Amino acid sequence: MTLRVYNYLSRQEETFEPLHPGFVGMYVCGPTVYGDAHIGHAKAYITFDVVHRYLEYLGYRVRYVQNITDVGHLVGDGDEGEDKIGRQARVERVEPMEIVESYTRNYFRDMDVLNVRRPDISPRASGHVPEQIELAQELLTKGHAYASNGNVYFSVPSWPTYGKLSRRKVDDLEEGARLEVAGDKRDPRDFAVWRAATSGHLMQWNSPWGKGFPGWHAECTVMARKYLGLPFDIHGGGLENIFPHNESEIAQSEAAYGGAFARYWLLNNMVTIDGTKMGKSQGNSLTVQQALTGKHDRLSQPYSPMTVRYFILSSHYRQTTDFTDEALSAAARGYERLLGTVGLVRQMLAKQDSHNSTIDAQFSATLVDLKTRFEEAMNNDFNTPQALAALFDFNRAVNTLVNSQQPVSSGTLEAIDNTYRQLGGDVLGIIPAEISTQGAGAAGLEDELVQILITLRTAARKNKDYATSDAIRDQLAAAGVILEDRPDGTVWKINR
Repeated sequence: MTLRVYNYLSRQEETFEPLHPGFVGMYVCGPTVYGDAHIGHAKAYITFDVVHRYLEYLGYRVRYVQNITDVGHLVGDGDEGEDKIGRQARVERVEPMEIVESYTRNYFRDMDVLNVRRPDISPRASGHVPEQIELAQELLTKGHAYASNGNVYFSVPSWPTYGKLSRRKVDDLEEGARLEVAGDKRDPRDFAVWRAATSGHLMQWNSPWGKGFPGWHAECTVMARKYLGLPFDIHGGGLENIFPHNESEIAQSEAAYGGAFARYWLLNNMVTIDGTKMGKSQGNSLTVQQALTGKHDRLSQPYSPMTVRYFILSSHYRQTTDFTDEALSAAARGYERLLGTVGLVRQMLAKQDSHNSTIDAQFSATLVDLKTRFEEAMNNDFNTPQALAALFDFNRAVNTLVNSQQPVSSGTLEAIDNTYRQLGGDVLGIIPAEISTQGAGAAGLEDELVQILITLRTAARKNKDYATSDAIRDQLAAAGVILEDRPDGTVWKINR
């Protein structure tokens, strides 16, 4: 089986073949850290976390670079207006770098709890100003940029292939169509590589054109080149940034350095809230913390981090993801069923007195079928909904096996658990490595309390106190805890 990906550069599905055998260089546009991470960030970075994980599953060594934008991203994504970091610093009455440090910490906190593995390199735009000045100088030398009033603008008419990613023709780009037009541009379509700073702008550096700061698009261009070289394999990010950001990255790089920039462009689609595009300006934003705490007027309850992750992976990354309270509730129930079976298997495995490495022949075929279906789904442009469907079919087969009241060898249980760990844990990142003997979603204290009640019930049965035994069982059932008496002891699971 061969991995195939949808490449936005060619607008078609292509076989993935890295430039260097066995190695993949991947760059993903990171957050502008002026506010807490929202669900749109969660979708993007969970998406590329799974891409990262699956490439490693296939045996590739991956260098994953994801930047932190801490300067230069102006309000409205254009060439005019206030820096987003600076504006938030003014609102909170702190230094810009206090904003950066605070929200960068919060960003990694939220990604950590969503089980998003950290990139190999997280470069900051402010730490690469010399490279961005060099980029501007190179573009000036080659006639693809010009200086004006302390600004350096890329000349879009000088680069006829501008628009090849977004499929926008240069001649069709109209003044004011997306970017607010600066008065010192030769052409309204031109964009800033370097911006002149006003006297009150707190984040500024010396440059050949006076004090200023880098343009938003220049940042990703130089950081991707510095850490991955040119060309590199995968450029990821949100589809909403295909123009002007991604388009301008390509133009700057190819005009300055020659040759291709990125070979495969993988872009995730947007997030909507109850069918409406998410956006702070529309008052329709949902942060990761609001989803986890339930502190949002459209949510009826808090949702666990793995429920959020599971929900995001339930739709293809190139599809729009619509967050609704009903959909998240359904995802929570589905995820609980999955994890409940995993917990039951691990309970049974922990109770095995002796080790039997034999794997049931019939179930061995089920394991092979799951792996085949799972890989086929993931090789089809990282189709996580199909991968989850295969995992749930496997889950039903496991439930049938463990609920049959027939002895199950430790070898079979280990093979099942290893499969959950590898595909559901290592690749999809939704099955914890350590749930031990806990039920689905249970904390350690809950597990201990249930085990105490099971011990008391066992003692009552041994003393033929069936009234007490039945009362413990019935009260646990009313609380959503189902007991199952097996030859090797009593196990439990959550049933809500």
